[in-house]
Amino acid sequence: MEQLILDSKTWLLVLTGAGVSAESGVPTFRGMDGLWENHPIEDVASPQGFGKDPTLVWRFYSQRRAGAAAVHPNPGHDALVAWERHLGDRFLLATQNVDGLHRRAGSNRVVEMHGNLFKTRCSMCKRAPFDDTTVYPVGTVPTCDACGGRLRPHIVWFGEYLDPADMQRIEDFALRGSTSGGRFIFLAAGTSGLVYPAAGIVDHVRAAGGETWLVNLDPAQNSNRFENTITGKSGEVLPKLAKLG
Repeated sequence: MEQLILDSKTWLLVLTGAGVSAESGVPTFRGMDGLWENHPIEDVASPQGFGKDPTLVWRFYSQRRAGAAAVHPNPGHDALVAWERHLGDRFLLATQNVDGLHRRAGSNRVVEMHGNLFKTRCSMCKRAPFDDTTVYPVGTVPTCDACGGRLRPHIVWFGEYLDPADMQRIEDFALRGSTSGGRFIFLAAGTSGLVYPAAGIVDHVRAAGGETWLVNLDPAQNSNRFENTITGKSGEVLPKLAKLG
């Protein structure tokens, strides 16, 4: 296996997707037909679905919370923690996963692009998102202590935009890395290469002169845009991939 040399002049941007969580056994809750309990996923993961039936949405996310809480970080998560400790501020992890496993593993420099399953925010007022591990009883729609409005999961739903501050943090890091005078590396793991803007990061990094690596069990939609591709499970590949210099 090729080795990724992480020395004192290396800047590393990592993107993780659903494949990394799948290796921990995080349930997908979506069947082969794309439905959840015969509901199109948009019914429980869109502002329109929440407006129509908030009790259904909270039942779905309470199930997801219970499922994610029952699993543990895997060796792939642990490897990323070790890389962050070695590189410090020259490391940034962007994840499309909402299960919180990276933070539970010990990652600190994390951008949760699609939100966090264990955070809740108000759908009405400007109250800041807050930690919430509650698995709500069926039929419950929690309300805001500040305004009485409906609370909702802090998740980026279909039809919603990613937080501009999150995207700016990734762009700022990439700019610093690409102009540092050292090596700038982008590594994606467990991603489908289908969901933008995450799927386009590889193109921006290549345009800036950075190295690009992909670690995936299955071919990604954008595999051909990476210079280095390793086929395998991230939990098996990542612990062996880097040489910390």
